[in-house]
Amino acid sequence: MGCLAILAIPSAGVSFFFSSWITMIFWGIIADDVGIQTISYTGAMLVTIALWIAVAPLIAAVGRTMGVRWWRRSGY
Repeated sequence: MGCLAILAIPSAGVSFFFSSWITMIFWGIIADDVGIQTISYTGAMLVTIALWIAVAPLIAAVGRTMGVRWWRRSGY
């Protein structure tokens, strides 16, 4: 874990910028169908960080509870 932890922050940064780009692309695809305006890349970054802030605690909580369930089932 020690050496690979150094790569976690750059990896998260690359993932964030890629997720923002994907958000901008998909927002542009569905914008005409839904009747909303397209957003810029900085707007997509704002949407992405809002989603990450909202979803990350949920994923951590589910991971914690699933880990406890797995731990109990495994007999440890």
